[in-house]
Amino acid sequence: MSASGATSSTLRSRRTKHRLAADAGLLVVAAAFVLPLAWVVLSSFDPKADLRVRVPDGLTLDNYDQVLTPEITFTPLLNSLLLCGGGTLLTVVCAALAAYPLSRYRSRLNRPFMLTILFATSLPITAIMVPVYALFVQVDLIDTMQGTIFFFAASQLPFAIWLMKNFMDGVPKELEEAAWTDGASSFQSLLRIVLPLMGPGVAVVTVFSFVMMWGNFFVPFMLLLTPEQMPASVSINDFFGNKGTVVYGQLAAFSILYSTPVILLYVLISRKLGGGFALGGAVKG
Repeated sequence: MSASGATSSTLRSRRTKHRLAADAGLLVVAAAFVLPLAWVVLSSFDPKADLRVRVPDGLTLDNYDQVLTPEITFTPLLNSLLLCGGGTLLTVVCAALAAYPLSRYRSRLNRPFMLTILFATSLPITAIMVPVYALFVQVDLIDTMQGTIFFFAASQLPFAIWLMKNFMDGVPKELEEAAWTDGASSFQSLLRIVLPLMGPGVAVVTVFSFVMMWGNFFVPFMLLLTPEQMPASVSINDFFGNKGTVVYGQLAAFSILYSTPVILLYVLISRKLGGGFALGGAVKG
Protein backbone atom coordinates (compact mmCIF):
# COMPACT_ATOMS: atom_id res chain seq x y z
CA MET A 1 0.00 0.00 0.00
CA SER A 2 1.28 3.44 -0.94
CA ALA A 3 1.91 6.21 1.59
CA SER A 4 -1.02 8.26 0.25
CA GLY A 5 -3.34 5.26 0.55
CA ALA A 6 -2.28 4.62 4.14
CA THR A 7 -2.79 8.30 5.00
CA SER A 8 -6.26 8.29 3.43
CA SER A 9 -7.20 5.15 5.37
CA THR A 10 -5.98 6.71 8.61
CA LEU A 11 -8.01 9.84 7.97
CA ARG A 12 -11.15 7.81 7.27
CA SER A 13 -10.59 5.83 10.46
CA ARG A 14 -10.24 9.02 12.50
CA ARG A 15 -13.36 10.53 10.94
CA THR A 16 -15.29 7.35 11.72
CA LYS A 17 -14.15 7.43 15.35
CA HIS A 18 -15.01 11.10 15.68
CA ARG A 19 -18.43 10.51 14.15
CA LEU A 20 -19.12 7.60 16.47
CA ALA A 21 -18.01 9.65 19.47
CA ALA A 22 -20.27 12.53 18.39
CA ASP A 23 -23.20 10.15 17.87
CA ALA A 24 -22.64 8.62 21.31
CA GLY A 25 -22.59 12.09 22.90
CA LEU A 26 -25.79 13.05 21.11
CA LEU A 27 -27.47 9.86 22.29
CA VAL A 28 -26.52 10.67 25.89
CA VAL A 29 -27.95 14.17 25.54
CA ALA A 30 -31.09 12.79 23.89
CA ALA A 31 -31.56 10.28 26.71
CA ALA A 32 -31.25 13.09 29.27
CA PHE A 33 -34.25 14.76 27.63
CA VAL A 34 -36.26 11.70 26.62
CA LEU A 35 -36.20 9.84 29.95
CA PRO A 36 -37.92 12.61 31.98
CA LEU A 37 -40.52 13.05 29.24
CA ALA A 38 -41.08 9.30 29.12
CA TRP A 39 -41.54 9.24 32.90
CA VAL A 40 -44.14 12.02 32.76
CA VAL A 41 -46.16 10.36 29.99
CA LEU A 42 -46.02 6.83 31.42
CA SER A 43 -46.62 7.87 35.03
CA SER A 44 -49.71 9.86 34.08
CA PHE A 45 -51.38 6.57 33.10
CA ASP A 46 -49.89 4.50 35.92
CA PRO A 47 -52.08 3.93 39.02
CA LYS A 48 -48.96 3.01 41.03
CA ALA A 49 -46.54 5.60 39.67
CA ASP A 50 -43.24 6.22 41.41
CA LEU A 51 -39.86 7.63 40.41
CA ARG A 52 -39.03 4.69 38.14
CA VAL A 53 -39.41 4.91 34.37
CA ARG A 54 -41.43 1.82 33.55
CA VAL A 55 -44.37 0.71 31.46
CA PRO A 56 -47.49 0.57 33.68
CA ASP A 57 -48.95 -2.83 34.47
CA GLY A 58 -52.34 -1.45 33.52
CA LEU A 59 -53.25 1.84 31.88
CA THR A 60 -55.76 4.05 33.64
CA LEU A 61 -57.21 7.55 33.36
CA ASP A 62 -57.82 7.85 37.10
CA ASN A 63 -54.95 10.29 37.51
CA TYR A 64 -56.54 12.65 34.98
CA ASP A 65 -59.95 12.21 36.61
CA GLN A 66 -58.47 13.23 39.94
CA VAL A 67 -56.86 16.44 38.66
CA LEU A 68 -59.53 17.57 36.17
CA THR A 69 -61.40 19.68 38.71
CA PRO A 70 -61.90 23.47 38.90
CA GLU A 71 -59.83 23.79 42.07
CA ILE A 72 -56.85 21.75 40.87
CA THR A 73 -56.61 22.41 37.14
CA PHE A 74 -59.17 24.63 35.45
CA THR A 75 -58.96 27.73 37.68
CA PRO A 76 -55.12 27.71 37.95
CA LEU A 77 -54.79 27.23 34.18
CA LEU A 78 -57.23 30.08 33.55
CA ASN A 79 -55.24 32.28 35.93
CA SER A 80 -52.04 31.33 34.09
CA LEU A 81 -53.59 32.18 30.73
CA LEU A 82 -54.75 35.56 32.00
CA LEU A 83 -51.39 36.40 33.60
CA CYS A 84 -49.14 35.12 30.82
CA GLY A 85 -51.40 36.18 27.97
CA GLY A 86 -51.75 39.70 29.34
CA GLY A 87 -48.06 39.93 30.17
CA THR A 88 -47.05 38.65 26.72
CA LEU A 89 -49.35 41.08 24.92
CA LEU A 90 -48.02 44.00 26.95
CA THR A 91 -44.42 42.87 26.40
CA VAL A 92 -44.77 42.54 22.61
CA VAL A 93 -46.50 45.92 22.25
CA CYS A 94 -43.99 47.78 24.43
CA ALA A 95 -41.02 46.00 22.85
CA ALA A 96 -42.17 46.96 19.34
CA LEU A 97 -42.67 50.61 20.33
CA ALA A 98 -39.28 50.74 22.07
CA ALA A 99 -37.35 48.88 19.35
CA TYR A 100 -38.67 51.03 16.48
CA PRO A 101 -36.82 54.28 17.32
CA LEU A 102 -33.73 52.29 18.34
CA SER A 103 -33.71 50.60 14.94
CA ARG A 104 -34.69 53.53 12.73
CA TYR A 105 -33.11 56.61 14.33
CA ARG A 106 -29.43 57.14 15.06
CA SER A 107 -28.55 58.81 18.33
CA ARG A 108 -25.62 58.97 20.71
CA LEU A 109 -27.93 57.61 23.40
CA ASN A 110 -28.79 54.41 21.49
CA ARG A 111 -25.72 52.46 22.56
CA PRO A 112 -25.87 53.46 26.27
CA PHE A 113 -29.57 52.67 26.30
CA MET A 114 -29.03 49.23 24.73
CA LEU A 115 -26.20 48.49 27.18
CA THR A 116 -28.46 49.48 30.05
CA ILE A 117 -31.10 47.09 28.74
CA LEU A 118 -28.46 44.37 28.46
CA PHE A 119 -27.47 44.97 32.08
CA ALA A 120 -31.12 44.73 33.13
CA THR A 121 -31.35 41.24 31.61
CA SER A 122 -28.57 40.03 33.93
CA LEU A 123 -30.28 41.09 37.15
CA PRO A 124 -31.46 38.04 39.13
CA ILE A 125 -35.15 38.15 39.92
CA THR A 126 -34.51 37.35 43.57
CA ALA A 127 -32.38 40.48 43.94
CA ILE A 128 -35.18 42.86 43.02
CA MET A 129 -38.20 41.11 44.52
CA VAL A 130 -37.84 42.73 47.96
CA PRO A 131 -37.96 46.34 46.67
CA VAL A 132 -40.65 45.36 44.14
CA TYR A 133 -42.76 43.82 46.90
CA ALA A 134 -42.38 46.97 49.02
CA LEU A 135 -43.30 49.15 46.03
CA PHE A 136 -46.37 47.05 45.21
CA VAL A 137 -47.54 47.34 48.81
CA GLN A 138 -47.20 51.13 48.64
CA VAL A 139 -49.14 51.47 45.36
CA ASP A 140 -51.74 48.85 46.36
CA LEU A 141 -50.86 46.39 43.58
CA ILE A 142 -50.02 43.46 45.85
CA ASP A 143 -52.32 40.45 45.41
CA THR A 144 -53.71 41.80 42.12
CA MET A 145 -53.66 40.19 38.69
CA GLN A 146 -52.86 43.47 36.94
CA GLY A 147 -49.87 44.12 39.20
CA THR A 148 -48.44 40.68 38.45
CA ILE A 149 -49.03 41.22 34.72
CA PHE A 150 -47.14 44.52 34.88
CA PHE A 151 -44.18 42.92 36.62
CA PHE A 152 -44.18 39.95 34.22
CA ALA A 153 -44.01 42.37 31.30
CA ALA A 154 -41.34 44.52 32.93
CA SER A 155 -39.14 41.51 33.67
CA GLN A 156 -39.29 40.20 30.08
CA LEU A 157 -39.15 43.56 28.32
CA PRO A 158 -35.34 44.09 28.22
CA PHE A 159 -34.59 40.90 26.31
CA ALA A 160 -37.73 41.32 24.19
CA ILE A 161 -36.49 44.76 23.07
CA TRP A 162 -33.14 43.26 22.06
CA LEU A 163 -34.82 40.54 20.02
CA MET A 164 -37.34 42.89 18.43
CA LYS A 165 -34.69 45.43 17.42
CA ASN A 166 -32.53 42.77 15.77
CA PHE A 167 -35.45 41.54 13.69
CA MET A 168 -36.56 45.10 12.90
CA ASP A 169 -33.09 45.93 11.56
CA GLY A 170 -33.70 43.37 8.80
CA VAL A 171 -36.67 45.28 7.35
CA PRO A 172 -35.44 47.75 4.65
CA LYS A 173 -36.06 51.35 5.55
CA GLU A 174 -36.79 52.12 1.89
CA LEU A 175 -40.21 50.52 2.26
CA GLU A 176 -41.08 52.93 5.06
CA GLU A 177 -39.78 55.90 3.10
CA ALA A 178 -42.13 54.99 0.27
CA ALA A 179 -45.00 54.87 2.74
CA TRP A 180 -43.97 58.24 4.20
CA THR A 181 -44.01 59.69 0.69
CA ASP A 182 -47.64 58.56 0.40
CA GLY A 183 -48.49 60.42 3.60
CA ALA A 184 -48.18 57.65 6.22
CA SER A 185 -46.94 58.52 9.68
CA SER A 186 -44.18 56.68 11.51
CA PHE A 187 -46.74 54.85 13.64
CA GLN A 188 -48.73 53.81 10.56
CA SER A 189 -45.59 52.55 8.82
CA LEU A 190 -44.72 50.54 11.93
CA LEU A 191 -48.15 48.90 12.01
CA ARG A 192 -48.66 48.40 8.26
CA ILE A 193 -45.13 47.90 6.93
CA VAL A 194 -42.60 46.87 9.57
CA LEU A 195 -44.54 44.53 11.86
CA PRO A 196 -46.22 42.51 9.06
CA LEU A 197 -42.83 41.96 7.41
CA MET A 198 -41.14 40.87 10.63
CA GLY A 199 -43.76 38.28 11.52
CA PRO A 200 -41.13 35.67 12.46
CA GLY A 201 -39.55 38.13 14.89
CA VAL A 202 -42.86 38.94 16.54
CA ALA A 203 -43.57 35.20 16.80
CA VAL A 204 -40.20 34.55 18.44
CA VAL A 205 -40.71 37.32 20.99
CA THR A 206 -44.25 36.09 21.69
CA VAL A 207 -43.25 32.48 22.26
CA PHE A 208 -40.17 33.37 24.31
CA SER A 209 -42.07 35.78 26.55
CA PHE A 210 -45.03 33.44 27.05
CA VAL A 211 -42.85 30.43 27.88
CA MET A 212 -40.73 32.38 30.36
CA MET A 213 -43.84 33.69 32.12
CA TRP A 214 -45.66 30.35 31.99
CA GLY A 215 -42.97 28.55 33.93
CA ASN A 216 -42.32 31.34 36.44
CA PHE A 217 -43.02 30.20 39.99
CA PHE A 218 -41.33 32.83 42.13
CA VAL A 219 -43.04 36.02 40.90
CA PRO A 220 -46.70 34.98 41.34
CA PHE A 221 -45.81 33.15 44.55
CA MET A 222 -44.50 36.43 45.99
CA LEU A 223 -46.98 38.93 44.54
CA LEU A 224 -50.24 36.94 44.82
CA LEU A 225 -51.68 35.98 48.19
CA THR A 226 -55.20 34.73 47.43
CA PRO A 227 -55.26 30.98 46.60
CA GLU A 228 -58.01 31.52 44.01
CA GLN A 229 -55.67 33.77 41.99
CA MET A 230 -52.69 31.43 41.95
CA PRO A 231 -51.56 30.23 38.50
CA ALA A 232 -50.75 26.64 37.63
CA SER A 233 -47.01 27.23 38.06
CA VAL A 234 -47.67 27.79 41.79
CA SER A 235 -50.55 25.36 42.35
CA ILE A 236 -48.44 22.47 41.06
CA ASN A 237 -46.57 22.74 44.35
CA ASP A 238 -49.68 21.35 46.08
CA PHE A 239 -48.86 17.88 44.76
CA PHE A 240 -45.80 17.81 47.01
CA GLY A 241 -47.26 16.90 50.38
CA ASN A 242 -45.85 16.94 53.86
CA LYS A 243 -42.93 14.71 54.91
CA GLY A 244 -41.84 14.10 51.32
CA THR A 245 -45.02 12.38 50.13
CA VAL A 246 -45.77 13.03 46.46
CA VAL A 247 -48.72 11.83 44.38
CA TYR A 248 -46.59 11.02 41.34
CA GLY A 249 -49.38 9.88 39.04
CA GLN A 250 -51.48 12.99 39.55
CA LEU A 251 -48.39 15.17 39.35
CA ALA A 252 -47.52 13.65 35.97
CA ALA A 253 -51.08 14.06 34.70
CA PHE A 254 -51.17 17.69 35.79
CA SER A 255 -47.77 18.27 34.15
CA ILE A 256 -49.15 17.02 30.83
CA LEU A 257 -52.14 19.35 31.07
CA TYR A 258 -49.91 22.21 32.23
CA SER A 259 -47.63 21.82 29.18
CA THR A 260 -50.45 21.71 26.64
CA PRO A 261 -51.04 25.51 26.19
CA VAL A 262 -47.35 26.15 25.48
CA ILE A 263 -47.22 23.32 22.94
CA LEU A 264 -50.40 24.57 21.26
CA LEU A 265 -49.00 28.11 21.07
CA TYR A 266 -45.82 26.86 19.43
CA VAL A 267 -47.73 24.73 16.93
CA LEU A 268 -50.04 27.59 16.00
CA ILE A 269 -47.21 29.96 15.07
CA SER A 270 -44.56 27.43 14.01
CA ARG A 271 -44.94 28.47 10.38
CA LYS A 272 -43.98 32.03 11.23
CA LEU A 273 -41.01 30.83 13.25
CA GLY A 274 -39.58 29.15 10.17
CA GLY A 275 -40.46 31.94 7.72
CA GLY A 276 -38.24 34.50 6.12
CA PHE A 277 -38.63 38.10 5.11
CA ALA A 278 -38.29 37.49 1.39
CA LEU A 279 -37.69 41.18 0.70
CA GLY A 280 -35.04 40.77 -1.96
CA GLY A 281 -37.08 42.28 -4.77
CA ALA A 282 -39.19 44.65 -2.73
CA VAL A 283 -36.76 47.53 -2.93
CA LYS A 284 -35.82 47.17 -6.58
CA GLY A 285 -37.09 49.26 -9.44
